Amino acid sequence: MLTPTHSFKTLTQKPVVLSISGSDSAAMAGVQMDNRSCQALSVHCVNAITAVTAQNNHEVIAINAVSVIELEQQIQAVLPLNPQAIKIGMLASTEQIDWLSDFLAQVEIPVIYDPVLATSSFYSVANNSIISLIKSKIIPHVTIITPNLAEAQALTGISIHDDSTTELAAIALQKMGCQWVIITGGHRSSNWASEFCAGPDTQFWLHNVKLDNKNLRGSGCFFASTLAATIARGYDVRDALVITKMCVQNAIEKAANVNDNMGCLEPNGFPTQNWPEYSERTSKRTSNGFAIEQGFPSCTDHHDKKPLGLYPIVDRAVWLERLLPLGVSTIQLRIKDLFGHALVEEITQAITIAKRFNCRLFINDYWQLAIELGAYGVHLGQEDLANADLLAIKAAGLRLGISTHSHWEMARTRVFKPSYIACGPIFPTTTKTMPWIPHGIEGLNYWRSAINDYPLVAIAGIDETNFHTIAETGVSGIALITAITKSPNPEATTQKLLTIFESASEKISHHHAK
Repeated sequence: MLTPTHSFKTLTQKPVVLSISGSDSAAMAGVQMDNRSCQALSVHCVNAITAVTAQNNHEVIAINAVSVIELEQQIQAVLPLNPQAIKIGMLASTEQIDWLSDFLAQVEIPVIYDPVLATSSFYSVANNSIISLIKSKIIPHVTIITPNLAEAQALTGISIHDDSTTELAAIALQKMGCQWVIITGGHRSSNWASEFCAGPDTQFWLHNVKLDNKNLRGSGCFFASTLAATIARGYDVRDALVITKMCVQNAIEKAANVNDNMGCLEPNGFPTQNWPEYSERTSKRTSNGFAIEQGFPSCTDHHDKKPLGLYPIVDRAVWLERLLPLGVSTIQLRIKDLFGHALVEEITQAITIAKRFNCRLFINDYWQLAIELGAYGVHLGQEDLANADLLAIKAAGLRLGISTHSHWEMARTRVFKPSYIACGPIFPTTTKTMPWIPHGIEGLNYWRSAINDYPLVAIAGIDETNFHTIAETGVSGIALITAITKSPNPEATTQKLLTIFESASEKISHHHAK
């Protein structure tokens, strides 16, 4: 599994994907689709063609396998371009598989394998000998395999007819040696296209509503090559899967006929729409028992629907006495060094002060005490979601804010329909060790366009030098810790930041009113 490093990555140069696949004369699948998919994500795709096919929507006239020497020559010719990922599609002969197995054993970059065992017109391209060799010689060298239901069934011998057998097939494929198994769900007899994703230490489902569009040629190639391109851009596998799922849905929306013939998926760039629904256990679209239809109360339907605004994070109730009279309307109490009675007393005091000023007070982590003591809301990090009783928090009428750092975390968070979503790190921070490269302003603008149905709070690395630029992005809230608590004059700093945020909000409102 790759280590997560960022949630939006600006490219300074094009990464490279090596596609080892067949050529489709109809240009709807194979290396033709791989090239288009990668290009849409600003990734350069180099090709090593395994077979020259003659096919259309109705029939496969011929599959002409290239020789092993020709395949090797193609690969050796493009290796100097230093691909960051390899996507494998159709393998057309046992000789190709034997040679490729030796080649992959020496490869140290991610390998994404779409096991093309038949074409869309149901022409078989893999006999039992090829399937047997794929299982013994290719899959053990694969980072990610992306079979559809029929391919997973052919490779494992498991009859797949529901969620549990899908999961069993994925586990069986993992036991053959690959790290990740993604069983794609476009062929499921359901109104949902649901992918089951099994990694070294995680399992989850991703869902999108099936669209009424029959132009679906090349969907398997598109999925695998988009996944390869996203990984080549540096994304963690989990994030790459969410991004790929969004790309697939966007591409189906844009797909159109080719003259009067069925067309293929239409790649159209890095996605901001069509977030998949996430679930951890089954395709019933729930996570930790929390049904997706439920949600938390809004935190911007009061206070004259004002945004969250300047959002200080403090460690003692006394800060509320100092900052709330200045006009701060949202604040978080984040205590790491008190326990027992002292902790209860501090939270109680903060809640009392917040109510006096009609301020939205979020308690970090201590959700049980927040419920017991009648707080306004709770803020949780990703690591806290598994242990918190979210149903109890909602039943108590509390608001919920959740921190996110990446596409996978964002998809996971959206299941709970929180009151707001915090996104970061925007800039480097010293208050907490984070494995993510900071988003910067360009990344924050991306998240503003991708998350427009929840109040978005910018977090991490924010101070007086960059506050104005962040406020101009239109985020609902801006969270700060040391910029206020370590300031020589916290009150003066707070007043200055409140003025900056209000000015930026008025400017944005005036612009939208035009």
